[in-house]
Amino acid sequence: MGESALVTGASGFLGGHVVRDLRAHGYAVTAAGRRAEALPEGPTFVGDLDDLARADVPADVVVHCAALSSPWGRWSEFEHANVTGTARVLEYARRVGARRLVHVSSPGIYAAPRDRLAIKEPEVDPSRPMNHYIRSKLHAEALLRAAAPDGPEVVVLRPRGIIGAGDPGLVPRLLRVHERVGVPLMHGGRGLVDLTAVENVALAVRLAAEVPAAAGTAFNITNGDPRPFVDLLDQLLTGLGLPVRHRRLPAGLVYGLAGVLEAVCGVLPGRPEPPVTRYTVSTITHSQTLDISRAREVLGYEPVVTLDAALASYAGGARG
Repeated sequence: MGESALVTGASGFLGGHVVRDLRAHGYAVTAAGRRAEALPEGPTFVGDLDDLARADVPADVVVHCAALSSPWGRWSEFEHANVTGTARVLEYARRVGARRLVHVSSPGIYAAPRDRLAIKEPEVDPSRPMNHYIRSKLHAEALLRAAAPDGPEVVVLRPRGIIGAGDPGLVPRLLRVHERVGVPLMHGGRGLVDLTAVENVALAVRLAAEVPAAAGTAFNITNGDPRPFVDLLDQLLTGLGLPVRHRRLPAGLVYGLAGVLEAVCGVLPGRPEPPVTRYTVSTITHSQTLDISRAREVLGYEPVVTLDAALASYAGGARG
């Protein structure tokens, strides 16, 4: 029998893949999440992260995939889910004597309204996060760094643009914009984008759990195949059998409009999500690519699913 592991957020897209990958490689995995009906088959823990902090489920490895991920929302919600939630997972890992905690963070912490190429892990500016989600991820990483001397070994992963069959977030959000008005292209859509097949992220999680030299380290994870946004968009739309429709717009105008929409939605009852945010505009306007040499050298990480295969997998699943 291999080691035991507990995976938070196991009812989600990434968490489910992590559970299946770890089980396929000999781990006795407990899938943790709030919705029993959405959890993978096998041993489960049903409850929120506050409940988990008091649980007695044994685990040698804890993988923290659960998070509130959105470009819009109240700080209090992100703080509770992503900062306090991470503290609860750490509390659980300490109490059950887990040897390692693998924390899935976000490369959104590198976001800036300008081109950034081959970003290395230390190149983080925590002073100006572009939204509350990013701010919460920065706080969660800081919390884990501060706790490092007293608890399990911590490994942080920053996977970029997770995609694959069943993706509930990245591509569907893009397709909703395409359906309403057509995806806006700034600078001709030539900004470079890094994406990652979900299977490759699950592989990185397993390596992070196993490689001794990974302890105390953060790793960028991508497919290592950055491409122009417009090329990825057209390939996806064609695979889905949808018309390729662009709206070429000036980047400065759209970024400014997004700022106005954020201000207006921020004072409306219920604070509805704006049709577009400055973070979203920045993401599809500017190049942002990650250097994954550390993951390759330390973890031995190499993508096993190509970007073309991941895009085709999403399209095939969406078409049924």
